[in-house]
Amino acid sequence: MRIAFVCTHAESLGGSYVHVRDVSTALMARGYVVKVFIGGTGIVTEQLEKRGVPYQSLQNLARPISPIRDIASVLELSRHLRAFRPDLISCHSSKAGIIGRLVTSGATPKLFTAHGWAFADGVGRKARLYEKLERMVAPRARRIITVCEADRDDAIRRRIAPREQFVTIYNGMPEASFRADVGRQPPRIISVARLDTQKDHPTLLRALAALRNLEWSLVLVGDGPRRSELETLAGSLGISNRVTFLGVSQTVGEELAASQIFCLSSNYEGFPRSTLEAMRTGLPVIVTDVNGCKEALIEGKTGFSVPPRDVESLAERLGILIQRPDLRVEMGQRGRELFVERFTFERMLDEMLALYEEVLGEELS
Repeated sequence: MRIAFVCTHAESLGGSYVHVRDVSTALMARGYVVKVFIGGTGIVTEQLEKRGVPYQSLQNLARPISPIRDIASVLELSRHLRAFRPDLISCHSSKAGIIGRLVTSGATPKLFTAHGWAFADGVGRKARLYEKLERMVAPRARRIITVCEADRDDAIRRRIAPREQFVTIYNGMPEASFRADVGRQPPRIISVARLDTQKDHPTLLRALAALRNLEWSLVLVGDGPRRSELETLAGSLGISNRVTFLGVSQTVGEELAASQIFCLSSNYEGFPRSTLEAMRTGLPVIVTDVNGCKEALIEGKTGFSVPPRDVESLAERLGILIQRPDLRVEMGQRGRELFVERFTFERMLDEMLALYEEVLGEELS
């Protein structure tokens, strides 16, 4: 089987790009012929090269909406796909999902994986445009894969496509050897997230500022345009000496293993991979109840979910885990067991391959 993966850009290594990198690598190991078609070059293409995954850099495919450039990207991608002759085209992320589905590919079936919708609540002013575009191109995909039930339900409610066109395949993570000493005191809290408007670091900082009387430290892994603003906020709240802005890290697994509590405060999400990484490491997790975040946990058993932008609720849950090392150990162990049961990479890959075979079987019938 020959599979083409289409992604938007190579400059940053977000969740959808890690997914394509890992899946394409695993498929090659199983004997499949794959090629990744991606806008530009950068850290994503560097990592594909290291793993020996073939790719084609596209000059015109980029994240901003630009009608002239987008038409050029459709033509450019069409040309390269004709040369590759895939049996299946798998598109990832909103912009590549739209461009990839507009390509004229004859009878070649297409799949689109939505790693969180660009029209989700909280996304911003372009949400309505993306909703209309998704509805327009939806018929050009045999299946639309969502990474959580919340995204599937949201798309069905908005009438993006018929119910039977959707299938949910939860994200999965490769196994790792890192394990956290969750009961250690005082606890180190960690958040792994880009410092941008999608994430709600201000609520996390304000919640911890309300817990000044307790012993804790916070490590923020990630970088982005809001870093300076967040550093200023930490200073104004009087907690800058307890907050480390680590920036982009190539050793996230080790950083998680050196921590005792994972917290992801968000304005909107799909189904965050970072939560699964934390559970894999044995950490109790606290997430914002947006989109599919809480689908990764068992409430009160492996972690907590809190309402969006609710400083008081987040402070309450953090306070419980800061003061209860025994509860952290119990939740972390249950979270680790839940990861092994539901969220391994092998489980995800098997479900994807079953879908590939199903779609290709429909093509031959």
